[in-house]
Amino acid sequence: MALDVTVLRVFTNAVGDYGNPLGVVDASLVMPVDRQRVATELGYSETIFIDLPESGDSTTTAHIFTPMVELPFAGHPTVGASWWLKQRGTPVKTLQVPAGLVQVAYGQEPDGDVTEISARADWAPDFAMHQVDSVDDVLRADPDGYGDDGDYYVWAWTDESTGSIRSRLFASNLGVPEDEATGAAAVRITEHLSRDLSITQGKGSELRTSWSPDGWVKVAGRVVDDGIRRLN
Repeated sequence: MALDVTVLRVFTNAVGDYGNPLGVVDASLVMPVDRQRVATELGYSETIFIDLPESGDSTTTAHIFTPMVELPFAGHPTVGASWWLKQRGTPVKTLQVPAGLVQVAYGQEPDGDVTEISARADWAPDFAMHQVDSVDDVLRADPDGYGDDGDYYVWAWTDESTGSIRSRLFASNLGVPEDEATGAAAVRITEHLSRDLSITQGKGSELRTSWSPDGWVKVAGRVVDDGIRRLN
């Protein structure tokens, strides 16, 4: 049976460039036993399978898969799916994932809509944080130079006074040699530095975070719809 998958790009810049591709699938169309196969075939860093809420519902459930494993939580799928639900007329206030209850908010800024999720820092993987001396060092980083047994977040300050950083993420152990924009890593680095951040990751994706001393981190970004991909 053919399966239509909505393809989004999450954490774009202000003009809709860059961003991390995300597959969004109506969970009712794919049996749980088949979801890993679908995510592997799609090949995106993450695919989210979401239970479609009825009009007026304030929450729903979702499951997130990389090409190799299911994740208890991830940032760019929860931001993307929350945005998509609003576009289809069923915005939610919370999204239940295996790690816990993600809080969702929608905002309007001069350069467009922003979707925000709040998550516990300890839901995110324990990324290996590698601070380097300069942005050039971040851009020169070779994914092959990092192991395939963990998640490696390479970053440098672009302006420490404003909380601006440049980063890249390598996660071969999840089947993702390089992730273009990683909300879970943004949660971890925000908790690690204990401050709000403006993050440019990968080729130019943009994420903004807000830190709270109670262990919650907000991650906000823009999303665009790249249409439908059909799997046969």
